[in-house]
Amino acid sequence: MARVEEFQGELIETIVSISRVTKVTKGGRNFRLSVWVAVGDGNGRVGIGHGKAVEVPDAIQKALRQARKNMRRVLVWQGTVPHDVMAKYGASKILIKPAGPGTGIIASQPVRAILEAAGYRNVLTKSLGSHNPINLMKATLLALESLKDPHEVAKARGIPLSVIYRRFRSAETVED
Repeated sequence: MARVEEFQGELIETIVSISRVTKVTKGGRNFRLSVWVAVGDGNGRVGIGHGKAVEVPDAIQKALRQARKNMRRVLVWQGTVPHDVMAKYGASKILIKPAGPGTGIIASQPVRAILEAAGYRNVLTKSLGSHNPINLMKATLLALESLKDPHEVAKARGIPLSVIYRRFRSAETVED
């Protein structure tokens, strides 16, 4: 049985999408609301959730409950991502790149919600292909889960961390 991590404190909750969906039956149209949310602790844990109900508050509560249950740990390295990463979900592709201090989060609303909830402060993103918000959220989560810790990569390669980031640092000194 998997152990559920208990979290004490405030979670960052963002409603990404609310849409009205219709089911046509013999008796007429049945309207419901579909809600997607992003939830995170601002310290490397983030999850997304989906809820449907007849009323907005009920749908939001269902989505938040699912998002809290589906929270995953992602790598936040000095407020940004340690390296470029690209992921695809459906027809949506997302490119996430590290950014220097003070840049902020340059991203579309669904991607920004996940990055802020996870605790990133300086990230550049580009969405390619479809701009469907649900697929962008899922692609962003896939990209963040595929990040590799620079310390572990340096240890596995048997080289110091400074060698891995030499290219990144030399690009900063050229711009100054």
